[in-house]
Amino acid sequence: MRLLPGFLFRSQRPGFPDAGTMAAVLEAERREAAISSIYSSPELLKGDQDEVPGLNLGQLDLTSDEFILDEVDTHIQANLEDELVKEALKTGVDLRHYSKQVETELQHIEHASIKDYIDESQNIASLHNQITACDTILERMEQMLSTFQCDLSSISSEIQTLQEQSIAMNIKLKNRQSVRSELSQLVDELVVPSSMITIILDKPVTEQQFLEQLHELNNKINYVKEQSFKETLACSDVQDTLDRLKIKAVTKIREYIIQKIYSFRKPMTNYQVPQNALLKHRFFYQFLLANERHVAKEIRDEYVDTMGKIYFSYFKSYTSRLMKVQYEEVADKDDLMGVEDTAKKGFFSKPSLKNRNTIFTLGNRGNVISSAELEAPIIVPHAAQKNDTRYPFESLFRSQHYTLLDNSCREYLFLCDFFMVTANSAQDLFNTIMGKTLTMFLKHMDTYVVDCFDSIAIFLSIHIILRFKTIMAKRNVPAVDKYWDTLLEILWPRFEHILELNIQSIRNTDPQKLGALDTRPHYVTRRYAEFSSAIVSINETYPNEKTHSLLGQLQVEVENFVLRMAAEFASRREQLIFLINNYDMMLGVLMERATDDSKEVESFQQLLGARTQEFIEEILSPPFGGMIAFVKETEVLIEKGQIEKLKTEEGRVVQLVRGFAATWKQSVENLSQDVMRSFTNFKNGTGIIQGALTQLIQYYHRFHKVLSQPPFKNLPVRSDLINIHHLMVEVKKHKPNF
Repeated sequence: MRLLPGFLFRSQRPGFPDAGTMAAVLEAERREAAISSIYSSPELLKGDQDEVPGLNLGQLDLTSDEFILDEVDTHIQANLEDELVKEALKTGVDLRHYSKQVETELQHIEHASIKDYIDESQNIASLHNQITACDTILERMEQMLSTFQCDLSSISSEIQTLQEQSIAMNIKLKNRQSVRSELSQLVDELVVPSSMITIILDKPVTEQQFLEQLHELNNKINYVKEQSFKETLACSDVQDTLDRLKIKAVTKIREYIIQKIYSFRKPMTNYQVPQNALLKHRFFYQFLLANERHVAKEIRDEYVDTMGKIYFSYFKSYTSRLMKVQYEEVADKDDLMGVEDTAKKGFFSKPSLKNRNTIFTLGNRGNVISSAELEAPIIVPHAAQKNDTRYPFESLFRSQHYTLLDNSCREYLFLCDFFMVTANSAQDLFNTIMGKTLTMFLKHMDTYVVDCFDSIAIFLSIHIILRFKTIMAKRNVPAVDKYWDTLLEILWPRFEHILELNIQSIRNTDPQKLGALDTRPHYVTRRYAEFSSAIVSINETYPNEKTHSLLGQLQVEVENFVLRMAAEFASRREQLIFLINNYDMMLGVLMERATDDSKEVESFQQLLGARTQEFIEEILSPPFGGMIAFVKETEVLIEKGQIEKLKTEEGRVVQLVRGFAATWKQSVENLSQDVMRSFTNFKNGTGIIQGALTQLIQYYHRFHKVLSQPPFKNLPVRSDLINIHHLMVEVKKHKPNF
């Protein structure tokens, strides 16, 4: 085992023993060690005592301290577990012989290893020389690296020194830059260039260069004020120059703005042009407000005074001229819905109400609130007078207030933009300018409305205001919201008052004072129908519950009036014709403008249906009343089960059957002609004819069913009954072709 390290070293170079030789050496040494352990085992010595005579145990010192039985036992047990030892014990191999064999192999191997070392001695010597040379080179490299390490240490200290110097220089640079920026800004803001002085003094205020230098001057003035609070001594060097430039700029700006304001006062001047010029130079007022507040207040007061007078003068003149192109014939206190058309008037009185339908008829007047005409160009009074054109009040009202709306929006936006005011401040400034004009408008409306009895004109004016409020809300201009509300507070009570006067006039109408009566629609109901349809159609966009309530009261009074008028007729037939004609006329007019689901339409439909059904029964009674009465009486008896009482009616049945067969065609023809003469509405008349003939067929069909009962079933006269289908064919001849 002492050759193993050298052997292993050789195995790493060419020409040395290979791995097989090494394995053989190791295996041999392991076997020798195992055999030696076995020979030293007590069991083996005991078992082989007879076979090994003369065993020399003289050197075995059992009393020696170095001999520890426990360790020997452990060593023996470990060797017994070896695979080679187990195999040798099992096969009974002679271990002494085997041990000698192993020693012989080890000797051969040792000799071979020595020989190999001898053969490789030159290589080993060369390797030794190479290792010595490498050691020399490595020693020199170690010296060089030590030198480099020393140099790097010195370089590191130099870099650290440079870094400290760089940090110090950087701090100095930042401090100098900070000071330079502050000083540069200070110098730039304080220095007044000669170009600024020249432009402020010599250039007109309308040129762009003046505006630019004015901005720069304003910045310098503000900056000097700021630095003065910091007690910057350099500010005193430029303060005098800046003050002189400020005074010069303020003087030139004041002259320019005052000149523009005075230009508003020239006759026939379109003040929007100078306003637009002022808006282009809105910074002028901002400069004055920041540097000379008393001059800014002077300009503002001058503008407010000038524009207030201009608006008042313009609108006063326009309103007075506008009212001159109104219709000469306007409604008065006698032009109410229930006023008698035959009322006597003076020689110079106006034409009768019946000939002036525009008071209760909407016609084309409703176009004034349409989107196309609501924002149409305003009425030019002198052009209208030249063409002899006249307008209703609502058209004049629209033109007047659309002018107010347009000018108010423009003026409010100008004030907010030029004078830099908002919210309540803007509203107060606007009221100062337009307050006198708005007060004049309210007085004019109050004066006009007191004597106005044209409810449609008032109602259209109300809805014009509601739409104008919406337009101004879209433009985000609340300038005249309070004025609109005040105007509505004037118009709504007047409209309600006129409506109540009409209701009262119908309630107080005496039918006997309305002249000759006929069954045609009455002019009072036509007035109501036209008026109600007008108000309902206008009220659809902006519904008002108070209006609906008043219309409901008016409708009740009209229905009562129609009933009172109908009571003046002697016969029920004429009463029904009068009621149907009036209900049909009112329903037709309402359906032209109002929706089918309106309360007025539904109410008159129910009234018309009820009176029509009653009239049908009335006109069927003269020619067919006997048959109808017989059918109703017998059906009651049949329903009660009293059929035996019908036997007494055989003679009556014969008379009815033969009478109907002989006269029914002529009766139907007469009925048709009579109905068409009685009703003014051809469509309504034909509808009543169809309803009457349909009712007749139903009665005759029921008459057939009664005659099929046992008391009449076998009567010979049943052969004279008219076939139902034949009757229907004849009835269809009276059906209208439209």
